[in-house]
Amino acid sequence: MKKKLFTKDFTLVVIGQIISLFGNAAVRFALPLYLLNLTGSSALYGTVTACAFIPSILLSPVGGMISDRVNKRNIMVVLDFLTSALILGFLFFMQEINIVLLITVTLMLLYGIAGTYQPSVQASIPDLTDQENFMAANSVINTVNSFSSLTGPVIGGILYSAYGLEAVLLICGICFFLSAVMEIFIKIPFQKQISGGNIWETVKKDFTKSVYFIRREKPVVGKCLLVISGINLFLSAMIVVALPYLITEVLSFEETRANTLYGFAQGALAGGGLAGAMCAGIFREKLTIKRAGNLLTACALSVFPMSFTLLLTPSETINYMIIVLCCFAVMVFSTVFSVQMMSFIQTETPKNLVGKVIAVMITVSTCAQPLGNALYGILFELGKGAEFAVILFSGIVSLSIAMKTKNIFARL
Repeated sequence: MKKKLFTKDFTLVVIGQIISLFGNAAVRFALPLYLLNLTGSSALYGTVTACAFIPSILLSPVGGMISDRVNKRNIMVVLDFLTSALILGFLFFMQEINIVLLITVTLMLLYGIAGTYQPSVQASIPDLTDQENFMAANSVINTVNSFSSLTGPVIGGILYSAYGLEAVLLICGICFFLSAVMEIFIKIPFQKQISGGNIWETVKKDFTKSVYFIRREKPVVGKCLLVISGINLFLSAMIVVALPYLITEVLSFEETRANTLYGFAQGALAGGGLAGAMCAGIFREKLTIKRAGNLLTACALSVFPMSFTLLLTPSETINYMIIVLCCFAVMVFSTVFSVQMMSFIQTETPKNLVGKVIAVMITVSTCAQPLGNALYGILFELGKGAEFAVILFSGIVSLSIAMKTKNIFARL
């Protein structure tokens, strides 16, 4: 008998995700902004936010290993209680400790918690619903993620501007506490795994097992990892670097207007992610894995108009509109592809390995992002006056990856 998607337990997980992701997005927006307003140093701002990213990469595989050995409900509860205590602790100590150090440590812990939390949520889906609902469940989780990324900074910014940092932190701290209390009532099936040796031997063994599965037992999962990493390196990173650079530095807008337009463009990216997640749920019956390469082809083709309009069109407004529309399209297609890949991996991976495998994939693909950011930072610097060529390079490489992906999945 087919299990319905929105059971009590899955609904509670979704509500917990809404609160956790929204709160995390609001706090991670408000804290760096407070630091920038306080110090006025863009270099310090960039250094602190870069440091904050490191724990997420390091702790994602740990989170995946833990999620396969500990009840996933308990992980969610503990991490939400921990986040609440962390935020309220910041409020208590913000007048007592060097604020730069306190913000840096707090952001690193928040990113680390998020990196540990997310594999548990993704790994819980096979336990909460049946295989036919994997695509729909992942679509819901991605919709919540995109919606929280869109609304968290907006509402956090409104609260921050009207009432200050303390109000944002207090509200988010209370929300995390209430989320943790609610998650206590979630029931996720759990079968304890036998672990031998100390914790480091267990971690090493689990990591080795997941890598062996990806490379040897299910090489198609390893190929998925290479594709996702390639897209992050050559396409996603280009969007991340190009959007602020083109709008604020290349197009001849006045500074205040450029910053405002960049904010709108960021909203369009989040909106594209939200639209893509919704499309994945609506059209899940038509999204076969054999056609996954078509989504990446659409992503790559969406990049070319950005290049051509920069080369051929002198109008700043037309350039801006084309860039935003293209980035929106890239986000729609890439989000649908991400949902499809996550559902495929959950289907192909045994339940006792799914958390570890997902965590390894998140870690490796996430590492590709900062490498790509650095690459395109250099390319745009070297290609001043010929930015269209850098974007064209991204489109050509991404299209090549898409063609290779079509060949991989067509044989399944």
